[in-house]
Amino acid sequence: MTNDNYTGVTTGTVATACSLAAIDAILDSDDIACVKVETPKKTLDIIIDECKKISSTKAYAVAHKNPYNDPDVTVDLAIISTVELLDKNDGEKDIIITGGDGVGKITKPGLQIPVGDYAINPGPRSMIVKNLKDKVPEGKIIKVTISIPEGKKIAKKTMNPKLGIVGGISVLGTTGIARSMSSDAYKNSIVTQLDVALASNIENLVFVPGNIGEKLALNQLDITKEQIVQTGNYVGFMFEEAEKRGITKFTFFGHMGKLIKVAGGIFNTKHAVADGRREIMVAHAGLCGASQNDLKRLFDSKTTDDMMDILNELNISVEVSNSIADAIKDRCKQRFDLDLNVILVDMEGTYLNNNFII
Repeated sequence: MTNDNYTGVTTGTVATACSLAAIDAILDSDDIACVKVETPKKTLDIIIDECKKISSTKAYAVAHKNPYNDPDVTVDLAIISTVELLDKNDGEKDIIITGGDGVGKITKPGLQIPVGDYAINPGPRSMIVKNLKDKVPEGKIIKVTISIPEGKKIAKKTMNPKLGIVGGISVLGTTGIARSMSSDAYKNSIVTQLDVALASNIENLVFVPGNIGEKLALNQLDITKEQIVQTGNYVGFMFEEAEKRGITKFTFFGHMGKLIKVAGGIFNTKHAVADGRREIMVAHAGLCGASQNDLKRLFDSKTTDDMMDILNELNISVEVSNSIADAIKDRCKQRFDLDLNVILVDMEGTYLNNNFII
């Protein structure tokens, strides 16, 4: 499908390829093994796993996303396009695109697709239309139905349930090409949480790093899942996008080991990008009166939980946690116009600082 191990194709490209193969099977009755898909970036050769003509006006084709160097849950997923030729009525579009089994439906406002429609994004829809528009016979329309048999199962591993996309995954892609470890693709998926929250008039948002933070926040705070916004490692990006949308007051909740990095000005909390946890902890413990010997013990610790045990032993854990929470607020104020309520917890959800509001 592509020339290296660092790029792949989007679900939208595969859906387009299957649609092309199916219409070609209807019009030409050939066994379609490969099609050329025009993406916004370039033309790609996409291998078709199976293509079958059901009748003179109906066919389907199956293809899958080849593996590439990325933890993409849709890799190796079979995508099916069933294409039908129907008589055209006045006012009808030449190409109608809909979803089938395993493609999610939109149930909340704020996304690119209206409520009630299938989660086939504008990019893939446009690509399907562009590739099929010259193949529409006179007086006919092409109806395209995209199905993803494993979509409902895979959707549990995506942001879809949180975004109100039910019954399956989304058909995505803006360029048609998926980049290895694409931060842009991930950012695009998590930022939609903000748009859904705004469109649904949800207030008192709680930003958390990920699933663990969400679980702990739901246990500790009187909130619903709809109020949770996951940042992943992209704390700075999500805070910037929140500010752009006028969301300037919210709670930042999470495990000390993640949130402490922001106190040091680290707004991408991925371990491979930057760490600094022990240095930040040692600095704040020193500000709170810890001795040189105790600071060395902290510096030699492997985890923030181990560090908290030492601080508890010294009876300064709350003081240090408060200092770190204040530093997180200050760092964020330096970069954004945000009024944060910072809550630091351990893996059990126990509050570590007490300078917050519930």
